[in-house]
Amino acid sequence: MPLDDAGDIDMTLRAVLVDVLGLDRNRVAGFTEATPLFGALPEFDSMAVAGLLTELEERLGILIEDHEVDADMLETYGSLLTFARAKGLR
Repeated sequence: MPLDDAGDIDMTLRAVLVDVLGLDRNRVAGFTEATPLFGALPEFDSMAVAGLLTELEERLGILIEDHEVDADMLETYGSLLTFARAKGLR
């Protein structure tokens, strides 16, 4: 079931980054909307994208279509959060 508000989605996205990428929880807690992700974090490579998106689908109760995934969406924490909020708050 989709989450109720944007704050829930933010917390869920941070938890997914910790769980799927193995990032330190405190490091992820400090992410801002401008924090670079794909291409900047060694843990977040092309192999990790599928796992991250699958986990977001499960935890947010959403479906992410292949055509919706692009480099811009994965570029920063803010762009990924904006995407997740748009999908999760429908």
